[in-house]
Amino acid sequence: MSTNIGTTQLLDALHWRYAAKIFDAKRKIPSDIWTAIEQTLVLSPSSYGLQPYRFLVVNDPPTRAALLSHAFSQPKVVDASHYVVFAARTSMTEADVDKLIQRTSAVRGVPASSLDAYRGAIVGDLVNGPRSKWSHEWAARQAYIALGNVLTSAALLGVDAGPMEGFNPPEFDKLLGLEGSGYKSVVACAFGYRSADDKYAAAPKVRFEMSDLIKTI
Repeated sequence: MSTNIGTTQLLDALHWRYAAKIFDAKRKIPSDIWTAIEQTLVLSPSSYGLQPYRFLVVNDPPTRAALLSHAFSQPKVVDASHYVVFAARTSMTEADVDKLIQRTSAVRGVPASSLDAYRGAIVGDLVNGPRSKWSHEWAARQAYIALGNVLTSAALLGVDAGPMEGFNPPEFDKLLGLEGSGYKSVVACAFGYRSADDKYAAAPKVRFEMSDLIKTI
């Protein structure tokens, strides 16, 4: 099956997208499109395939209103069609690794024992190895990979997105029931359709020249 969407379509979508600041509160994302966006989150790549994150889709209006006061009163928290908080694991355990091993065994139809070397490598790295001391930072990086993936996917579907780090994570964690869950919020993203009042929608995209950013060695 061909997955080539064409270079023009891809680049047009990336030029069209921007970090939306003001959303049209009256426009909602159709359910089939939102399902596809959720699938892009699920299908995002992660180190070892561990997916050390959760995506909290906040639909409840009172909860969104409560989050607003801990997000510098950015209107997109309440006005966007959908609002997602990305939460990353605070640490990695052997149980987390075993969950992946069992899932891999079931999906691929192979004995879990055939994955012993794979399991050992993960445990030796993230559970007992040096990276275990900063596993939350590692997990947060995986969440940002998912964020980047969903931003491009949303643009290709004609959906605006506004990623945001401007919020108080501990307060978000309290409101979203994350305290003691093994996850902490690291970033959020609003999805929907830009408002005609958002002046940034028509602003030229500012990027450095390719020669400043890309070096061929």
